Amino acid sequence: MRINPKLLLPIGVLLMLVGAGLPFLMVIHIVESTFFLNFLSSAASTIGLALGLISIAVQEVSRRSKDKKEDSYKR
Repeated sequence: MRINPKLLLPIGVLLMLVGAGLPFLMVIHIVESTFFLNFLSSAASTIGLALGLISIAVQEVSRRSKDKKEDSYKR
């Protein structure tokens, strides 16, 4: 099963926002800081960054291969 790279980018952005929002909520004492939440926010931020980068890379590779095919037809 292939996942659409255009779907991975919003998921990555959402995870990055969770990874930035949880520590902010912990600092202003709305959410109690626990080891689990600290680990969760760090993991969400890291996974979100990785998903976003992978999504952008896959979209760029597919765009370049599409441009190459169109360029070869023009010759």
